[in-house]
Amino acid sequence: MDAVASTRKMPMLEMPRDEQALAIVDLIYEAAFAAELWPDVLGAVSAISRSASGAVFVFSDHAPVRAITEAHVQPLLDEFMAGDTWKFSESVQRMCSAQPESFVRVDDFMTDEEIERDPVRKSATAFGVGSHVCTSVPMAGGELALFVFQRWLKDGLYDQAAIDLLNGLRPHLARASLIAGRLGLERARTAVSILGEIRLPAAIMSGSGRMLTANLLLEDMADVFLPTADGGMALADALANALFQQAIVQNRDNHSVRSIPVAGTKGRPALIVHLLPLRRAAHDIFSGADILVSATEVSLCATVPSPHIFSGLFDLTPAEARLAAALAAGRSVHEAATEIGIAVKSARTYLERIFRKTGTSRQSQLVALLTSARSFS
Repeated sequence: MDAVASTRKMPMLEMPRDEQALAIVDLIYEAAFAAELWPDVLGAVSAISRSASGAVFVFSDHAPVRAITEAHVQPLLDEFMAGDTWKFSESVQRMCSAQPESFVRVDDFMTDEEIERDPVRKSATAFGVGSHVCTSVPMAGGELALFVFQRWLKDGLYDQAAIDLLNGLRPHLARASLIAGRLGLERARTAVSILGEIRLPAAIMSGSGRMLTANLLLEDMADVFLPTADGGMALADALANALFQQAIVQNRDNHSVRSIPVAGTKGRPALIVHLLPLRRAAHDIFSGADILVSATEVSLCATVPSPHIFSGLFDLTPAEARLAAALAAGRSVHEAATEIGIAVKSARTYLERIFRKTGTSRQSQLVALLTSARSFS
């Protein structure tokens, strides 16, 4: 029995912690294409973070709010969705406005009076739900995904260890929600329907890097994606392509996930190229393909702070992302350390981690990569 199947047959907390994390990451990427599995994802994350439940919401100016939660709190979600109650919730509006780049305690953004009069929080309290944590995922098309986890009143507030655990899963939740949001949080039945409906330039590849099929949006980007003699695919940007080819090899070895910045040109804005592993049900939907490649551009209306971009692209911790942003702004390591309030020795430790996560080995190479990523904001 594999790790993901185990999450459905035994309590998450009975598994070793490293197996829990691997199983949840697998399940997250499966749910990206099989929306009926999102309650399983939310339940697994709730189990290891001592949450009562979790939910994901997708807000858009052009469509009704969409949401998925766990079955035992469905009555709360139904009440939330009925009659646009959420529009009158200060906590919801505050999170949509703040767009936290990591999981935060919602109550830290509100006064006691605001919490007490919030209709959504009143319903939650009556249901026995207390502390909430939330993070946001701004999408290229202007949609906003909110992941919310909550504890029973009897279990008290979220501690930092639980928040750190959730933040460790956040980059995977963000990438999966990018796809799920585009599919309307519904299951896509075939590879053809997914590539047609996803409304993103996209292609599927074998584990060896051979391109199997692409949609018309990606085929029209001949200045970005280049065919190779062996049936593979390359990026025209040399720096991005080195990371792209490395990511294909890493995906074959350990199902790694990667997002790669591609600098813009006069005729085209900067892009983020995502490589997502196709797991279990998603692997079956795509007829045995191993990698989904998609490209997104950040719309002019999407305001995304540079540290947020770096966290999402390279799975940096908040401290690493702040250091990366300072380096991209032209600071030296010493200046960056002073600016963000850490010791120079700590900054050098963070820098080594950033090198590993970005696939770079020199500070000049890193800054060039980060500078191209800064244009996304």
